[in-house]
Amino acid sequence: MTFRKLSILLTFFLCSFYLQAQQSATYTSDLVDYQKALTLFNNKQYQAAQSMFEAIKSDAPNETLESDCAYYIANCAVRLNQKNADDLIQEFVDNYPTSTKRNTAFLDVADYYFANGKYAYARKWYDKVDENSIARSDRDKFNFNYGYTLYSTGDESGANKFLNRVVNSKEYGSQAKYYIGFMAYEGDDYNTANEFFDQVSDNDKYKEKLSYYQADLNFKLGKFEKAIALAKEQIDKSSPQEKSELSKIIGESYFNLEQYAEAIPYLKNYKGKRGRWNNTDYYQLGYAYYKQNDFENAISEFNKIIGGNNAVAQNAYYHLGESYINLNKKQEALNAFRNASQMDYDLQIEEDAWLNYAKISYEIGNPYQSVPQVLTSYLDSYPDSGYKEELETLLIDSYITSKNYKEAIKLLKNKKSFENRVAYQKVAFYRGVEVYNDGDYNEAKNLFDESVKEAKDPVFTARATFWKAETDYHLNNFDNALIGFKQFMQQNEASQVDEIHNIDYNIAYTYFKLKNYNHATTSFQKFINAHKDDALRLNDAYLRLGDGHFVSSNYQDAIAAYDKAIGINEIESDYASFQKAMSYGYVGQTSNKTNGLDAFIKDFPKSALRDDAMYELANSYVKSNEIDKAMSMYDRLNTEYATSVFVPKALLRQGLSYYNANDNERALTKFKKVAKEFPSTDEANQAVSTARLIYIDLGRVDEYAAWVRTLDYVDVTDAELDNTAYLAAEKQYLDNNTDGAIRQFNKYLNEFPNGIHALKSHFYIAELYSKKQLPETAMPHYQYVVDKQKGEFTEQSIVKLSEIHLNSSNWNKAIPLLKRLETEADYPQNITYAQSNLMNAYYQIEDYNKAVSYADKTLLNSKLDTKVKSDAQIIIARSAMKTGDEVKAKNAYAKVEKIANGVLAAEALYYNAYFKHKEGSHEASNVVIQKLAKDYSSYKYYSAKGLVLMAKNFYALGDAFQATYILESVISNFTEFNDVVIEAQTELNTIKAEEAKTNASIETDQN
Repeated sequence: MTFRKLSILLTFFLCSFYLQAQQSATYTSDLVDYQKALTLFNNKQYQAAQSMFEAIKSDAPNETLESDCAYYIANCAVRLNQKNADDLIQEFVDNYPTSTKRNTAFLDVADYYFANGKYAYARKWYDKVDENSIARSDRDKFNFNYGYTLYSTGDESGANKFLNRVVNSKEYGSQAKYYIGFMAYEGDDYNTANEFFDQVSDNDKYKEKLSYYQADLNFKLGKFEKAIALAKEQIDKSSPQEKSELSKIIGESYFNLEQYAEAIPYLKNYKGKRGRWNNTDYYQLGYAYYKQNDFENAISEFNKIIGGNNAVAQNAYYHLGESYINLNKKQEALNAFRNASQMDYDLQIEEDAWLNYAKISYEIGNPYQSVPQVLTSYLDSYPDSGYKEELETLLIDSYITSKNYKEAIKLLKNKKSFENRVAYQKVAFYRGVEVYNDGDYNEAKNLFDESVKEAKDPVFTARATFWKAETDYHLNNFDNALIGFKQFMQQNEASQVDEIHNIDYNIAYTYFKLKNYNHATTSFQKFINAHKDDALRLNDAYLRLGDGHFVSSNYQDAIAAYDKAIGINEIESDYASFQKAMSYGYVGQTSNKTNGLDAFIKDFPKSALRDDAMYELANSYVKSNEIDKAMSMYDRLNTEYATSVFVPKALLRQGLSYYNANDNERALTKFKKVAKEFPSTDEANQAVSTARLIYIDLGRVDEYAAWVRTLDYVDVTDAELDNTAYLAAEKQYLDNNTDGAIRQFNKYLNEFPNGIHALKSHFYIAELYSKKQLPETAMPHYQYVVDKQKGEFTEQSIVKLSEIHLNSSNWNKAIPLLKRLETEADYPQNITYAQSNLMNAYYQIEDYNKAVSYADKTLLNSKLDTKVKSDAQIIIARSAMKTGDEVKAKNAYAKVEKIANGVLAAEALYYNAYFKHKEGSHEASNVVIQKLAKDYSSYKYYSAKGLVLMAKNFYALGDAFQATYILESVISNFTEFNDVVIEAQTELNTIKAEEAKTNASIETDQN
């Protein structure tokens, strides 16, 4: 080898040695830094450690050191909770697949998350661990940690698998058994849970925890004594929440052992889940009180069970009903039993509840359905019931006591047994009275006829006979009415019923209507002789007795009867005084007549007969040739009563008096006034005829012809034809040939539209159309009469025309007519008619002040019948409610309640309850609603409104069950009354929302 070669080789060797030495020094330096970083990591200085590992990794001399640094960098990121921690771990695994730390990385990260309670994160990494690569010494820890992680993340099956691997582990065995037992407990595997809990019960770490679970387990396993002992042992050491749960276990255990007195204090100490009980909780405490006969407290708990629909609720409602019965709260019991009877979880309870519901319905009435329906439904559902005979008896009687006659008729119509036919006869009678009081006489007659035909109970046959006759009377079938009244008197049972007391009075009136005045006076006298204590009816009987004698020309007897009426002075003293004065005239006692009429005019300044008296007094003065007095009185009449029907008569009489005294010019003035101001009246026609004679006598026929042409209702050349055509129509009318008369009157009016008899013809044809029930056709004819000057047909036409408008609810057209009738009527009954209908018409158009004003006017009439009085009071009451004057409404409804029948009585009762509710008298309000349900159940609208009010009362009294049950029943049973259902739903929502705050079983719209 040459020197140069040797030199080069030596140089290469020295360089290599130097490089190796340099690398070794660097590696050694890296190892030192690595150890420093590892020390920082072990001291939990993760941020500093991570930075140093990153520096070492960037210059790591080999892959081993580099992979170790990557492992610790990722591990630090996990511990520092850095966002990219999971990515760093995954990068480490991906970049260094052969690293010995791969499995350790998964395990370390999982253990770190486990130690920090982040079990979902831990599970992600435990799932990646290769179990076979775990050191034997670390396997128990892995199995426990992984098992607990699976338990915590909801994989109980996986958790059981891994925890069962360490049940014998000294370190982890107790914990594993506890959690295995707890999972069994939560899965309702109480035997397994008990087995594992027993194995760790001596461990102080779990002893306290297990006390509740073991108590609950023994309770659920039916070991109630042991549950009580365990729970009592722990209860004083527990937190408030645990104490509540342990109280529940003790209370419910005592409950199941039927030791109810011991159960009560513990059941009461239970605070509920999140501060709320459920229906079962209320049931248990309520039942415990019930078994102690503490019915008040039992009710207080049972009635908190709202909307329940399961076996517990059915049982609760049944015992709630029994509790109410023990406290004699039958209305409340009715609802509870009804609710229980509508559930079929326990068939025996269902049947018993229905039986109680049926019996209580019979006793107090039923607002949801008729009592006969309830009883019939029970008998149909339980035909073999041991109570069948008892309920069949109640059923028959219920048709009467329920007073729901309309529904009862439907139920009884086709039932053929004798008992049912007896009930049908009574129900038909009572229903007839109802519709009679409502003014539906045709329907009433049909019902009374049905009752008479049934003829099972002689007393009701007699009563129905009487009322059928009374109905015929109101239908103007006077012949039939008379026959009926006489048939009634011929029945033996007539003497046993109240209707007999006034039979002579009824018969007398019927004879009077038939114009058989001799028999009428005989019957009135018979009534008078037997009824000296009934002042009002006695007064009326004397008046009619006087009228009977008067029209029979027995004037002395008439005077005596009128004197008796005046002496009683209950009603129509003005009428009696007027008739008495007139009677004196007919027996030739002219001075008594004139003195009587003169006194009448002074004594009765507001009498509707005062203009009659003036007219008759003036006529008397004419007859006694006291012409000046007569003219003065006629003038007074014309001045004070410008709209009186007697004005044209008085003017005509004045004209005739002047004519008879040959004072032709003054006579013509009066005749022309009549002809002009009262056209088409009989007085106008007579005035024209008499004026014609005067003009002929004076030789001024041309002047007469000129004057008469100004009168459009007089056609001199056609007068004879006019009279002939009218008489032809009138004959058909008088012969009761309705269709023939209509044809003839129409023919007359077509030929003589402004004829002498046009006004009469329009009135008669209007009456004929009314008789044929063609009010729209009659209307223009009545209107013609009403539009003409006041005459003998005006008042009657106003009545009929206003009646047509009222029946078609055309209030604005009826009101002016009624107001005119009020001021112009000669007959007092028509003034009453006007005022009573004005009050209603004004109410209908919402002019409540005027409605009340006319109701008050109507009530001033002492002769009002009960129905008109109740109508007036109801208008006052309703108007007061509309205007917010509830004090006035309350007083008016109280008066209605005393006198009304049918729907008005139902309305008055409802408002009685309403005002008691507003005053806070909730129990008293409910008593009234019970009466409404029992006596007026056929008036469904007020039954429904009453139930809503009852619900509000019960809630105010703390009975949430009654309140909600009633409201739900209203919503389902009274859908036809939308306003009531809306009110019920609103109230129900409010109550449920409030009760849901303490009862977790209640579902609300918000839940």
